[in-house]
Amino acid sequence: MKIIACYSNKGGVGKTAVAVNLAYALAADGSRVLLCDLDPQGASSFYFRIKPSKKLTDTAFFKDVKKFTDAIRGSDYENLDILPANMDFREFDIFLSRMRNSRSRLKKALKAVEKDYDYILLDCPPSISVLSENVFRCSDLVLVPVIPTTLSQRTFEQLLDFFKDNKLQTQKLRGFFSMVQSVKKLHGETMTEMTSTHKKRFLKTPIPFSSDVERMGVQRAPVVASAPNCSASKAYRALAAEIKGVCPDS
Repeated sequence: MKIIACYSNKGGVGKTAVAVNLAYALAADGSRVLLCDLDPQGASSFYFRIKPSKKLTDTAFFKDVKKFTDAIRGSDYENLDILPANMDFREFDIFLSRMRNSRSRLKKALKAVEKDYDYILLDCPPSISVLSENVFRCSDLVLVPVIPTTLSQRTFEQLLDFFKDNKLQTQKLRGFFSMVQSVKKLHGETMTEMTSTHKKRFLKTPIPFSSDVERMGVQRAPVVASAPNCSASKAYRALAAEIKGVCPDS
C-alpha cells in the first residue's frame, strides 16, 4: 500500500480536482483505491455524491478502528472507496496537539485498512498544521499542484523550506503544474524557471486549465469519467501513469 497526499498550502490550485481524478484514474487502471477526504469542506466527498459520516468525529477517526472502517463508503466506480469528511475534521489540529505522539497518529489510523488498498489518497486542507505534519510523515508521496505564477512559485518554495527546516524527507515532495494556460507567457516562463531550479522535483505532466474541470461541481463526477476525451482527462490519466512509475503499488 502506498499513501499519496494531494496537498498545497495555497488554495484554489486544483488540489481536490487532482485528488478526485487521480483516485478515479488509478482505480480504473485496476488498483484498489481509498480516497480520504481530510478537508472539512468535503469537496472530494461531494464530487463522488457521498454524504459526510456524522459518527466519525476526531476521537473516532484516530482512536476507534471500527468507526473509522465503518465510515468508508463505496463509490459508483469499481475499485474506488471514499472516506468522507465532515465539519468535525476542522478540530483535528486541536485534538492532535493534545495526543501523545501527535505527529504519527494519522499513520496509525490508516494502518487499519493497509491490507485492503493499493493506494490511499489524501485530499488535504490548505494549511500547514499538526495534521499537515502527520500527512507529510505518513505519505510516500506528497503531490503538490502549482499554478505557474509567481505567488504559487513562492508558496512551493516555502513548503520546500518547511520540509528542510523540520527534517522531513524532501524526496517525497513532488510538484506538478496545474491549471496551465499555454497562451500566457508568464506560465511558460515560470514553468521553465521552476523545472530548471528544482530539476527532478517536478513531474513531467502538466494539467491544462479546462472548463470541463470547472463543471465537475455540476456533474458531480470526475472529469475523467464524465468527459474522458477532453484535454484535462488525458492529462490526469498521464499523471496517474507517471505517478505509478514514481510510487508503484505494493
